[in-house]
Amino acid sequence: MSPQPTTTRTVLRPVSPPVLDQRFVVTGEGVEAMIVVMQTGSNDTQIQAVIERLEEHHLRGHLVRGAERTVIGVVGAAIPPTLREELEHFSGVKETLRITQPYKLVSRELRPIDTVVDVRGVKVGGNRCVVIAGPCSVESEEQIITTARAVREAGASMLRGGAFKPRSSPYTFRGLGELGLRLLAQAREETGLPIVTEVMTPNDVDLVARYADVLQIGARNMQNYQLLEEVGRTGMPVLLKRGLSATIEEWLLSAEYVVAQGNPNVILCERGIRTFETATRNTLDLNAVALARRRTHLPVIVDPSHGTGKWYLAPPLALASIAAGADGLIIEVHPDPDRARSDGGQSLNPENFAALMPKLAAVAAAVGRSL
Repeated sequence: MSPQPTTTRTVLRPVSPPVLDQRFVVTGEGVEAMIVVMQTGSNDTQIQAVIERLEEHHLRGHLVRGAERTVIGVVGAAIPPTLREELEHFSGVKETLRITQPYKLVSRELRPIDTVVDVRGVKVGGNRCVVIAGPCSVESEEQIITTARAVREAGASMLRGGAFKPRSSPYTFRGLGELGLRLLAQAREETGLPIVTEVMTPNDVDLVARYADVLQIGARNMQNYQLLEEVGRTGMPVLLKRGLSATIEEWLLSAEYVVAQGNPNVILCERGIRTFETATRNTLDLNAVALARRRTHLPVIVDPSHGTGKWYLAPPLALASIAAGADGLIIEVHPDPDRARSDGGQSLNPENFAALMPKLAAVAAAVGRSL
């Protein structure tokens, strides 16, 4: 191991009185979707009339109110071919459009305006970039409190730390479990930083949700659909990491599972994919950042620590991620990386993390954003 030198939660509101069950079942093949674009100034009575007609066809509407337009997303296994033309004759309807992407609710076709996820007042998405920092795993009270203080002092917005760790080998450190969650909560109480931590199984969701502010779905669980639906039902912010060999479409379809439960608070995370290259742990795919920002309204952040596996590569890739349009970063920081119980080789020490932060702010300012 080389020695180290010493950034508004989207609210999807049904019209009053509420008539929408905002849980959607995504069944894959055969699912169709469209959006009904309302005219500027359309009122609740006109919107309600559209929703009632959809219900007559046994379809559910997904109402999205934006600053510039209001749309109703429609997802169903059998949308009548004449329905689009029928709805276009309704008062207050501007046009209807078919959603062509296999992912419907997370598509930018449904919502052209960026979603902003609110985590205890920290906004993920929009004009500001967030930095989430902390150790790969919670090891002790002293370790997590020391790290939390250091990253807060350097300007981090949230604290990361694993209490349950999926490891390739069953003989390596796999986390402290609920004790780790309690220590994370203690660190939040002391520093005010919201905490991001991974949940690994559907049975653990209730436990982790009692302590966490953001439920992280790790790369190995990106296609654990029961887990995705369970975290979706919590309504809590969800950080969804891209799988090691997942395509961008598969990644966005996994996000669809969460949003289909009525939970719009999803943060996508690019963390590197597995390629033929062996010089780095993974290959950080900045193509995915730019393309995902174009195809979905969900915020996209980057994990340069897992993306490279080398602590000295994390800073330049973090800078490149902000330049590529990422809405934030999640970076591993440990007070003593040489003695870390997991992923020490890719963790920055507090001094190097503090040195990185002003550089990130400079790059963000250069592309018209702030940190």
